[in-house]
Amino acid sequence: MRDNDCVKFLRWALPRLEYRWRGFRRPRRQVCRRISRRLRELGLADLGAYRERLRKAPAEWDRLALLCRVTISRFFRDPELFRALSDEVLPALAAAPAGGSRADLSVWCAGCGAGEEPYSLAVIGRLAPSLRGVRLRITGTDVDLRQLGRAVRAVYPESSLRDVPPSWRRAVFAPVGEGQWRLDPACRLGVDLVRQDLRHAAPRGPFDLVLCRNLAFTYFAGPLQRRVLRRIRRRLRPGGGLVVGGHEGLPEPFAGFEPWRRSVWRAVE
Repeated sequence: MRDNDCVKFLRWALPRLEYRWRGFRRPRRQVCRRISRRLRELGLADLGAYRERLRKAPAEWDRLALLCRVTISRFFRDPELFRALSDEVLPALAAAPAGGSRADLSVWCAGCGAGEEPYSLAVIGRLAPSLRGVRLRITGTDVDLRQLGRAVRAVYPESSLRDVPPSWRRAVFAPVGEGQWRLDPACRLGVDLVRQDLRHAAPRGPFDLVLCRNLAFTYFAGPLQRRVLRRIRRRLRPGGGLVVGGHEGLPEPFAGFEPWRRSVWRAVE
């Protein structure tokens, strides 16, 4: 499949999925490779034939939506942010009256993929001195069953651990084969993994902290971004935090939030 042909197809298809092309320009080759494999699976000659398949079999749009997921992650992706969560944001939430007991904070990771993000928080909850006496109850949601299966296994390549502090890596990861590392089961006990499509649903909550990074506010079209943001706001306790990607902002209007620090917004009345 030529790049130009794939770009033309994505520009046609993405708006129909309520995605936006701008978010897919850089990672499009990952998506195009998946679409090429799908064409081979279906025995289709080209993207024109795939368009016809989408017309005749509307359920194929759900499969295409999965093919368009961008799965790039690792533990402690954006280390500066995770330091701020550990040293500032989570302790502040634990101390706030609206956050309930200091011993219990609830966190939702939307689009958790293979588990690197919720497990990074679980490692923080277990090892960070600033969170002694605080228990994190973490829910990770993702629509991709294959990615959730990887999260359940909790075995990762060396490249996924490159941002883990060395002392923490020694404490919670064990080698299980050449270049593969397994996360300590103790770090997985407080993490609940759920299949759910952020475009249409959210866990019940309420949550003290929601992480929605490098997904809705990069890849979703404006109207869908606003629907997702309203849904997130309904799940957040007053004073709770919303974490977005380092290059993301909230769609206008974003009533119900005020800036807290870089990449973090606070829920307000």
